[in-house]
Amino acid sequence: MTTNDQLLNRLKRAEGQLRGIQNMLTEERAAKDVLIQLTAVRSTIDKTIGLILAANVANNLPAAELTLEIQAALELITKTR
Repeated sequence: MTTNDQLLNRLKRAEGQLRGIQNMLTEERAAKDVLIQLTAVRSTIDKTIGLILAANVANNLPAAELTLEIQAALELITKTR
């Protein structure tokens, strides 16, 4: 299970990446390099969204409804993003 501290660390890392991208734009770096970094940030944010979503579903479903199929789907969400 992902803790709030782990989620905050992910977001802080993304924040640092965004600051780096701002510097890249100030330095007029190549668009390709900026786009690569933006894609990395987007991936980090998408993964964080998936982790929060999966945790929320798991925590709010009654234990009887948390079937193996639902658990597998939640794991898929967290692994693919």
